[in-house]
Amino acid sequence: MKIGSPLRVAAVAVQKPDTAVTTTHAIELKRTDDHDADRTGINELPVSTIASGPDLAVGAARSALAAARWEPSSLDFIGHAWIHHQGHDFWSPAHFVADSLGAHRAMPVGIQQMCNGGAMGLELAATRLLADPTARRALVTTGDRFADEGFDRWKGDYGVWYGDGGTACLLERADIVSPHDVTLRSIVSKAIPSVESLHRGVDEFTPAARWLSPTTDVRRTKKGYIDARGLDEFHRISRAALREVVAQAVSEAGITLGDPRISSITVPRVGRTLMQETYASALDGMTKSHVSFTAAQSGHLGAGDLAANIEHVERTAPELDGHIGLFVSAGGGFTFTCAVIAFGAGAW
Repeated sequence: MKIGSPLRVAAVAVQKPDTAVTTTHAIELKRTDDHDADRTGINELPVSTIASGPDLAVGAARSALAAARWEPSSLDFIGHAWIHHQGHDFWSPAHFVADSLGAHRAMPVGIQQMCNGGAMGLELAATRLLADPTARRALVTTGDRFADEGFDRWKGDYGVWYGDGGTACLLERADIVSPHDVTLRSIVSKAIPSVESLHRGVDEFTPAARWLSPTTDVRRTKKGYIDARGLDEFHRISRAALREVVAQAVSEAGITLGDPRISSITVPRVGRTLMQETYASALDGMTKSHVSFTAAQSGHLGAGDLAANIEHVERTAPELDGHIGLFVSAGGGFTFTCAVIAFGAGAW
């Protein structure tokens, strides 16, 4: 999607719980082993003992609003995304986020697009701001808690460890862009629904959650898919889709893949080996930058990886002015997204 009018990323925040479990301790507890630890490259996972996913989203939103000096009442749109249980069975966590913040004028929308939900929330927020002249400010949140009672964060998936956390991103339609602003320049998504059964496998449709196992078992469905279809098709079309969304997003931002200002490419916070096999193998060489590994202290934050990666670049880049970042997201189904974000006047 081309961004015709400037959209300012006013603030981004990540809310982690106060507690974390190190990989060393997890190995001692036999939650994982040295082999998986070496393949993931993750040092620790944030683990919430009390706060729910929506609570963590609200915490991140409050931090972002404070950083931007925005009142919650100024928000026109709130998108909230998640991938796991939000604490209640039949309920709208997006409205909980809005009410907890006091953003009673905003339209809350729940977004369920697996791990790409945060990226799709950003795209929906941008669409709303560009299409509705009365809307100027939007908030996109994510929040998940992968409690042991329903999800084995260490062994529930292949090559992915799951951390608890919330994220928040504030987006504003701006009449004037200052030299220090962070701006969204384009965002492009592509779906490949022909591989949706990677997360369905050969399981029958069931009448209630966790009917087939006491915890969410991503390995079971992936094994069913692999046994039935193999992974060659998935790798072929997913790599093509990744390259397509990156190339299109860069083009729609008005730059080229060879632009030296593209100084970071971040991808979902999966384990290091999976990142190399799935993302770096497809994207390295497209630009003068290389895919960065950002999962070491968090693991996969569900739908929140894209926002967490923006926050990571803002916090760790030695010189932001003139920096252009490519932020890649993906989620089961499958959908891939790339957002092009410029940092400072020198980037444009």
